Amino acid sequence: MTQPVFIDTHAHLDASEFEPDRAAVHLRARAAGVGMCVIPAVEAGNFDTVRLLAHAQQDAYALGIHPLYTPQATEAHLAQLDAALHTHRNDPRLVAVGEIGLDGFVPELNTPEALTKQQLFYKAQLKLAQRHQLPVILHVRRSADWLLKGLRDTPVVGGIAHAFNGSMQQAQAFIALGFKLGFGGALTYDRALQLRRLATELPLSAIVLETDSPDIPPHWLYTTAEQRAAGQPQGRNEPAELPRIAQMLADLRGISLDALAAATSANAREALPRLQ
Repeated sequence: MTQPVFIDTHAHLDASEFEPDRAAVHLRARAAGVGMCVIPAVEAGNFDTVRLLAHAQQDAYALGIHPLYTPQATEAHLAQLDAALHTHRNDPRLVAVGEIGLDGFVPELNTPEALTKQQLFYKAQLKLAQRHQLPVILHVRRSADWLLKGLRDTPVVGGIAHAFNGSMQQAQAFIALGFKLGFGGALTYDRALQLRRLATELPLSAIVLETDSPDIPPHWLYTTAEQRAAGQPQGRNEPAELPRIAQMLADLRGISLDALAAATSANAREALPRLQ
């Protein structure tokens, strides 16, 4: 019996947390059946890093400026993004503009001035995605309605709402605009009732899998505040965890792991058509 093959649609494999054992992380992912990872940029300074890493590991990448990096971002960085998207337009491993979006959670990003700058960079990057005919990978954190408004004003060719945790109505609005919704380690927590309901009730055709490595650890890697205070590090998420996360989603939906792997991989290729 062949092993199911998964696509991790969101993994920050260039992060410093992977510095000690990046090659081993890659090998563990492949051994676990994760055949492809999408590595999104977060700022202009790591555009080359994610591109080179994706080529070295036979993965895929996206280029964009993350909302958490907008305070230090400039117009010159948008020009740099435009130039990189043009230069690498024929690179089959460049699959999206991302990670872009809006963050409604971090207090210092939600002052009037900071929020205005977030919005400016979001709209500008949607226009670049339009111009370069690429899907987008969206950061959605207490920002779904704002993001949807931007997409209605500046339509793009679809993409992925990463780490989606909104309402059913918001989910359906993203789906209507051609988006898939990313699910990962957050659904492994018993208390994630709304997220589990979404993951169970949404059409399977709308779901893609992700880890957001090294972040959003599944429950078996999570350490409590007390444990961290006692010196135990937070568990580091990695793509090799994806099949175990996927098994929980398959169980919630009452389908086989093989069926989930096949469907979510097809969905990822539909959302990001350049994925090999």
